[in-house]
Amino acid sequence: MHRTIFDTPIVNTLLRAFSLFFLKITGWKVQGSMPPGCSKSVWIAAPHTSNWDLPYTLMVVFALNLKVYWMGKEQLFRPPFRGFMMWLGGIPVQREKASNLVAASIDALQQAQGPMQLIVPPEGTRSKVRYWKTGFYYIALGAQVPIVMAYMDYEKKISGLGPAFVPSGDIEADMVAIKAFYAPFKGRNAQQFQAD
Repeated sequence: MHRTIFDTPIVNTLLRAFSLFFLKITGWKVQGSMPPGCSKSVWIAAPHTSNWDLPYTLMVVFALNLKVYWMGKEQLFRPPFRGFMMWLGGIPVQREKASNLVAASIDALQQAQGPMQLIVPPEGTRSKVRYWKTGFYYIALGAQVPIVMAYMDYEKKISGLGPAFVPSGDIEADMVAIKAFYAPFKGRNAQQFQAD
């Protein structure tokens, strides 16, 4: 995968210090740590209801001293921002070619020589949605890696990593369990998040 901000030694150190400071003075608490056996994993990023989710997510990643990649809509990667967004760990997504993206993500996880965490927002958009997209599930299932349940609760000002979930292949039963974990969390625009 491409080089990111997390691979840039001095910048990484400075941004980690800034992130810890900013989260502390704004009252945010970072919880959890990388579950065992998840050096290669797919992370659910939920709830995803605001543009603020990305900077807060990156600060939490810095606070936990991790390196991640995240998926974002192709429009975020238009010039002149493409290089910068990819340096932040972004991977552009063409929504109309989602099946190709799942296959490419599976391949990237399987071919990665070291740790690789891929963050995927299941809503696929900041707008209110009735159903979650299932790409994150099929990526994890196909790559035979666990799903890490990362969360952000703006109401309680808590964010972090929850438990790992190993997909069984029974997507309906698994989605019920996954959504039950996310049900208590409130996004920045809480009315746009539905985990039922």
